[in-house]
Amino acid sequence: MSVHKIHLRKLLELFFLPENKLTTKLKTDVRGTVAKENGEESSGGDFYIPFWTDAKSHVAGETDLTIQTESRIDSNYRRKRLYPVLKNGFLRWWNHKRRWNNQPFQLFDQNPKSRHHINELNATVKVENTLAVKVGDDTNRIVYPYFSENPTLSEEAVRLALWMMKKAFPQYKLSDMRVLDVQRATSYSEIDVPLQGDEEDIFLRHYNKV
Repeated sequence: MSVHKIHLRKLLELFFLPENKLTTKLKTDVRGTVAKENGEESSGGDFYIPFWTDAKSHVAGETDLTIQTESRIDSNYRRKRLYPVLKNGFLRWWNHKRRWNNQPFQLFDQNPKSRHHINELNATVKVENTLAVKVGDDTNRIVYPYFSENPTLSEEAVRLALWMMKKAFPQYKLSDMRVLDVQRATSYSEIDVPLQGDEEDIFLRHYNKV
């Protein structure tokens, strides 16, 4: 894993780990990268992508997430502990949102993705694998997932995520954007966690630490 080209969700995890756990995590991710290059599947990297693909298919009405999760676990025992937690969290969140807002919705034909370059660090942050939904006639929801068990998303982490989404997707309004803590079935918007104007400085400070 290169910290100079990295997913936003991975940065959010690294930014807020204690120093001793950060060192351990970076070493683990390096081993995972080597394993991936050797054709093995590791617990990092693409570990969450099959689940998230199934979650988006569930929203589209194409699959049943519960059934798909069982199938994913059957094909890879490493998913046995976390995939049920992710599945339960996502379904709690999604079912609650559908009960609260029963307007018709449709998925975007293509989910927005972007790579934001940070000149000061010669680094690129990947903001990809969003879940994008049009609700009613004129409301968009661009949902960015955070999968990690630890650390839990703090308010500062949410602010940094929303700020980066705003940078990555200038064609959408900040009010369209959500950060979803999948395991804890909680999403955040600018109303829940308003930006304060110092997000760039905080982001760069954390990135330099990593």
